[in-house]
Amino acid sequence: MTKSTTAASTRIAGAIREELPVLVGAATMAAFYTAGDVLLSSVNDHHLAGHLQSTAMFLWLFAVMVWCAFGVVHHAEALAHRLGEPYGTLILTIAVISIEVTIMAIVMLSGEPNPTLPRDTVMAVLMIVLNGMVGLSILVGALRHVQQQYNLQGAVVFLAVISSLAIISLVLPTFTTTTPGATLSPLQATVFAVLTVLLYGGFLMIQTVRHHTFFREPVESPAAAKHDAQHAARHSIGYHSVLLVLTLLPVVLLSKPLAKLINYGIEDLGAPVALGGVIIAILVLSPEGLSAYQAATRNQLQRSVNLSLGSALSTIGLTIPTMIAISLFTGIPLELGLDPDMIVILVLTLFITQITFSGAPTNILTGVVHLVLFAAFMVLIFNP
Repeated sequence: MTKSTTAASTRIAGAIREELPVLVGAATMAAFYTAGDVLLSSVNDHHLAGHLQSTAMFLWLFAVMVWCAFGVVHHAEALAHRLGEPYGTLILTIAVISIEVTIMAIVMLSGEPNPTLPRDTVMAVLMIVLNGMVGLSILVGALRHVQQQYNLQGAVVFLAVISSLAIISLVLPTFTTTTPGATLSPLQATVFAVLTVLLYGGFLMIQTVRHHTFFREPVESPAAAKHDAQHAARHSIGYHSVLLVLTLLPVVLLSKPLAKLINYGIEDLGAPVALGGVIIAILVLSPEGLSAYQAATRNQLQRSVNLSLGSALSTIGLTIPTMIAISLFTGIPLELGLDPDMIVILVLTLFITQITFSGAPTNILTGVVHLVLFAAFMVLIFNP
């Protein structure tokens, strides 16, 4: 075998390993779309064998979808290296949040109506991001680097928009009186959806055009520069863009069988309905959470902030208007208003996050405070 043939074989093997999530995702899609009825037959079987088969199917689907989500991160990071910040982080955030929107849309349009799933998922995302991801990133970053700097102007812009949209979308519907319960009238829903889209669009203009320097690292660390060099894009922008979309497809197309298994598990175990939103949020945020964690360990707190706060903002800015539109056009009921205990934990979280990013360098204690709030949220899920 010649050296050129050996080199070509090595390149092909490397490319296959690199794009293994796409291949595994495609194989899983083929299995579920050709033999889905057989694979999901255990959903209606309440015996031990049915439980075991359903659990195995759920773990298989969840693992494949998370693996594909990490493949999305790989290509988004390559695009980030090509395009620079904040465009790379923005691509990753929108790509990942589109998974969440698609999953919830499929769940809303198929099976039994679950009017609180979008609310529960958005709330879970906010808690995982603003308390779990932010708290862990700050804690780990502080343990390694004592104190970390970030761009205050970018954090302030993020939090101003997140706080406004969170209160309008999740708190205000609880107190409106035009319609019963924690719902919105068609007029209220339409106006709020339009305002949300406009405000999110205005933020994107600020982030990518007018004040993009607000979202860049104040000082580039040597570890960050080394990481960027190691993860430099080896292919063109077009290549990574196409592979990013192909890696997203399995996550999107497998969301329907996953939602069926989640609903079965919650009903069969008697678990809280809100747990479904937490599971979807964990699936969606796992790649961004790991990226934010790794950025904090490299003393790239600004990138960690961009990922964390960006995913929280995109969740509200993209998910809420989409769910409202689906509800208005299909007549599927939608409850956005939170219960009183969740309103308290949300308002407290927004308040503490404002203090955390008030200008001073972060430290261990602020990270611990956020993790305590996340623990309180999880307790309220199972014992409201």
